[in-house]
Amino acid sequence: MRIALLVVFMVAGLAPAAHAERDYPWCVFGGGLGFPGECMYSTREQCLASSSGRWNTYCDINPRVRFQQQTPAPRRTR
Repeated sequence: MRIALLVVFMVAGLAPAAHAERDYPWCVFGGGLGFPGECMYSTREQCLASSSGRWNTYCDINPRVRFQQQTPAPRRTR
């Protein structure tokens, strides 16, 4: 029984992380992180601190946030 519980907890711990409830505005890209990178930073300073010391990484705006901001405002008709 203990082994079964241990296996359940191990599988739950190895399961992919749940999606965040919001899109954070800053991501670390490059360095083999894949797409879309590590998008878990609220400020640019947090992102820069995380990418500091890692080889071939950089900070940029989260693509999901960037493209949400660029949607044109609806035209008003009279």
